[in-house]
Amino acid sequence: VCGPAAFTVLKALAFGKRGKSKDAYDLYYVLRHHALGAEAIGARLAGLGDHSQIAEACEILMRDFVETDLVGPVRVAAFLGGVDEVIQADTAGFVRQLLDGAGRH
Repeated sequence: VCGPAAFTVLKALAFGKRGKSKDAYDLYYVLRHHALGAEAIGARLAGLGDHSQIAEACEILMRDFVETDLVGPVRVAAFLGGVDEVIQADTAGFVRQLLDGAGRH
């Protein structure tokens, strides 16, 4: 119903409000599996403009996802069955690629 950049914003906002493992996993899933790749999704995100919701979503991603031991990657691993440092590192890496593509660090 929406493109991957808008989906990413919606999932980041949902995670910021609810903190659910499912929201973290959905975000990871689209960044890992979408044909465009995380950095290109970030470029599309940048093309959505400078709306407050986009800025808030990026802040949530920076706060909760860019390091392997932060709550976002930990919850992705938990959703998939427990502590998994590889999944946590993948999650953080894909989110950093997204933010790099969006020009947000």
